[in-house]
Amino acid sequence: MKKIFLLFIVLLSTSFLRAQDSFDALLAAGVDDAQQFTNDYLAPGTDALMYGINNGWYNTAKVKPLLGFEISVMANAGIISDSKKSFLMNTADYDNVSFVNGEQSQNVGTVLGENDPFVLVEVTYEDPIFGNQTVALELPNGLAAENISFLPTAFLQGSIGLSFGTEFKARFVPKINADDTEIGMYGFGLQHDFTHWLPADKLLPVAISGMVAYTHLDGKYDFTDTSGIDGENQRLENSTNTWLFQLIGSTRLPVINFYGGLGYLSGKSESDVLGTYIVTNDALGISSEAIVDPYSVSSSVSGVRATLGTRLKLGFFRINADYTFAEYDSFSLGLNFGIR
Repeated sequence: MKKIFLLFIVLLSTSFLRAQDSFDALLAAGVDDAQQFTNDYLAPGTDALMYGINNGWYNTAKVKPLLGFEISVMANAGIISDSKKSFLMNTADYDNVSFVNGEQSQNVGTVLGENDPFVLVEVTYEDPIFGNQTVALELPNGLAAENISFLPTAFLQGSIGLSFGTEFKARFVPKINADDTEIGMYGFGLQHDFTHWLPADKLLPVAISGMVAYTHLDGKYDFTDTSGIDGENQRLENSTNTWLFQLIGSTRLPVINFYGGLGYLSGKSESDVLGTYIVTNDALGISSEAIVDPYSVSSSVSGVRATLGTRLKLGFFRINADYTFAEYDSFSLGLNFGIR
């Protein structure tokens, strides 16, 4: 893989789309088989994406006063667990794919894992002249084969205090065009301090607040020049949307503070393989009919997450670090500056 970007879906999909022989052969076996494999192969990666882009929304339960602001640079590292590096591939779910070793099902690598040793499948396809033909195919590896053990994200975030104990937050990754890839992300949220309404809120040693946040990420990867399949405008487009609902608590000390949160994440990621594809038997010079916009795959997440962290105040600057326990654990580090 040559492209590593903030956008997970581009990073993760490259493992599969760069496996040109695999993609070609799976399309020859049929769109349904290609879609089935792609969905199972990519899902752990897109799920990790949705958890990763929801880290770092807060570093305290205390909201800012009116027009108080904070600007943050956030970096996250998602931890890849062994359970997400493989999936059970059952050939009974496929029309034209079988394992060369004769097994009906076995664990194979996802976009987060690898196949060690390599896994061969036999793909059956219909040749317009010679009828049913078979070809052996090595299933693609994932990020583990590139010695990547965590998934990084980074973004800018800003927040400003509003009236009545409420704070508005926004995060942003500007549209980036690099090589054949285009990515972008934005999100916004509201945090409300419940202790703001208590008569002695300034004297309480802790603050408690609630937050709701929405995040949207989209990207496009044009692989027309590298796919190895005849056609045009071949590309992968992704759209990811998530909602986060969070209860937050923190201490109210002068220099070092501790914070934690319990929340619920819900999201959906959709990836469309678009363009025109003409599967060709290079040895015989035989081409199939063009396949237009072959298929789409999607994955959804929903689950509870818990966060524990600490924040150090150094005058105008603040540094925070936290760990999130969820289906995909992650570590976050933030550099913040502003007026509270």
